[in-house]
Amino acid sequence: MSNSSCITQFLLLVFSDTRELQLLHFWLFLGIYLAALLGNGLIITTIACDQHLHTPMYFFLLNLALLDLGSISTIVPKSMANSLWDTRAISYIGCAAQMLLFLFFISAEYFLLTVMSYDRYVAICKPLHYGTLLGSRVCVHMAAAAWATGFLDALLHTANTFSLPLCKGNALDQFFCEIPQFLKLSCSDFYLRELGLLVVSVCLGFGCFVFIVLSYVQILRAVLRIPSEQGQHKAFATCLPHLAVVSLFVSTAFFSHLKPPSISSPSLDLVVSVLYSVVPPAVNPLIYSMRNQELKDEVMNGMDYSNWSICGHLTQTTSSHCSPQ
Repeated sequence: MSNSSCITQFLLLVFSDTRELQLLHFWLFLGIYLAALLGNGLIITTIACDQHLHTPMYFFLLNLALLDLGSISTIVPKSMANSLWDTRAISYIGCAAQMLLFLFFISAEYFLLTVMSYDRYVAICKPLHYGTLLGSRVCVHMAAAAWATGFLDALLHTANTFSLPLCKGNALDQFFCEIPQFLKLSCSDFYLRELGLLVVSVCLGFGCFVFIVLSYVQILRAVLRIPSEQGQHKAFATCLPHLAVVSLFVSTAFFSHLKPPSISSPSLDLVVSVLYSVVPPAVNPLIYSMRNQELKDEVMNGMDYSNWSICGHLTQTTSSHCSPQ
């Protein structure tokens, strides 16, 4: 039995004890990480440096790409280094920083996806008021609120988790520092405080989920009232990427943390945790670029540096940018 005051490092879960499989894990994560860097980097650069994309929808997409880069960069490089150097250790401070940053980026991304659902709702259901309801200042405030709320949520959880006394060793059954694994190491008389905070966060997350669902119910009703089939297709095209990203994010995260204990196993838990923490940041740019012809065209045009305009400020957009034609 060890006390948390004596712990200077934690032991992360390794993917395999076989050296060949460890190297395979390194190269696999390296490929995913480079894909995430390339995809999100192209989106950030294209949106920031192309005046045609300085609209609310792409402003929120730029923020989403930044959050994706942050979340995957928080956990993947350390996991790759552990596999490459055949070690499990992460320092106490490093673990706290990793938990804080990952929770920050994940929470802020979820809140940002909620804001993006409101953007799609206004664009489809209230196109004539789009420029008024989502001006540049409003967009900046909404994005800042998502980032700030995510940071506050992460700070509260991290501070509370690391204040718990640990009585069951220092080995975590996860390849990165995660709250549920810390609760398994804490003394049974002390972890209820963190559970209470988790309940509050779950209620907040459920509220965001209900808001997203209601937004898309209204969007679907509005789209079905569009007389032309071409207009319906265009409206769906602007919403499907966001809906796909939300579905991937929510389904993998919920299944990872709420799956029945009867089907739980170390290998399944590891695969599911990779699906919700590593795969979305690499897949999100592909989802948006495949379904968004305007973004795809600008990315291709952006390969020619002479076509790039000087990066400017987010400008107000009119209803013609997003209203179905």
